Amino acid sequence: MKVIEIDTNNRSQVKTFLDLPFQIYRQVPQWVPPLDFDARRMLDRRRHPFYKHSQAAFFLAMRDDGYPLGRIAVLDNRNYNEHNREQTAFFYLFECEFDQEAAQALFEAAFAWARGRGLKKIFGPKGFTALDGMGLLVKGFEHRPALGIPYNCDYYPTMLEAAGFEKGSDVLSGYLGNPTQFPEKIHEIAELVQKRRGLHIARFHRRSDLKRLIPNLKELYNASLGGTTGNAPITDDEVRLMADQILWFADPSLIKVVMKEDRMVGFLLAYPDISAAIQRHKGRLFPFGWIDALLELRRTAVLNINGAGMIEGYRGVGGTAILFSELYKSILDRKPQHIEVVQIGADNDRMLRELRDLGVNFYKVHRMYQRAL
Repeated sequence: MKVIEIDTNNRSQVKTFLDLPFQIYRQVPQWVPPLDFDARRMLDRRRHPFYKHSQAAFFLAMRDDGYPLGRIAVLDNRNYNEHNREQTAFFYLFECEFDQEAAQALFEAAFAWARGRGLKKIFGPKGFTALDGMGLLVKGFEHRPALGIPYNCDYYPTMLEAAGFEKGSDVLSGYLGNPTQFPEKIHEIAELVQKRRGLHIARFHRRSDLKRLIPNLKELYNASLGGTTGNAPITDDEVRLMADQILWFADPSLIKVVMKEDRMVGFLLAYPDISAAIQRHKGRLFPFGWIDALLELRRTAVLNINGAGMIEGYRGVGGTAILFSELYKSILDRKPQHIEVVQIGADNDRMLRELRDLGVNFYKVHRMYQRAL
């Protein structure tokens, strides 16, 4: 068995890296493959905006006969480290057969690469952009993941712990069935706060309406990081990539923005889950899979809530009530049978308590792991 750092210009090595999950999850009906063009772009140093400010390496563990056993990506996100004043590497895209020797060899390669760049800690799984799902699944293996959220084999946590990783933090995803009435108090507070603070909700009807958001999305996202840690500001190129990813599967009526006059101060991102179509076409929407994906947008009974925030100065004064009230209106308009609230930090006690009060059952846990280098 050997570990190689792949050459991202070598089509054969890139194909082996990208195909490995299909080998590992061939008997796992819950697994949803990534969108093919998104997965390829992560390894494209010319096209992905991450590489304009940072670096990454990709490793494969191979048997002597060329059979791939595992893979891993390791990232040096300079924007993150500068913003948070850290020297942290991230690992991502880890997949491995049930082979601890192969897993250990992959981690050692990642550790060596990170140490060589002067990094002192490794943390993950955490990806290239803010829209990349994070964490290793430790609870909820029997359920299909929400669109874009990682799924992994149940033996992965044991592999990481054997390699010296410890728990860093957890993020929780919750299930809300056919929704019941939200507490009327939430709608009353939302209406009162909007009147007192001069806020209103921007609503959208066409994808062309959403495109007008893009120039302001960077400012809104970066402003929402104020007073928080563990994230990094996004660049112009990254916000365009995020916007492209959102527009692919967006229902404009499910995206709400809180406005103060002509300034965005809060947002709620919800979208129909097209995972079933992605499974049917193995992540490849071209040349014909996109037709099925568009049909799935209309027929799916699953709705994902994946992103909500208020900029500093509007939190804790009723801004959350506005977002929850808009969430309820989105649910009413769509009439889904299954709503998934995606990846809320386990340390966000207030948000979790409010969501539980609304009937959300947190049934999936993704864990972030860390290790000193």
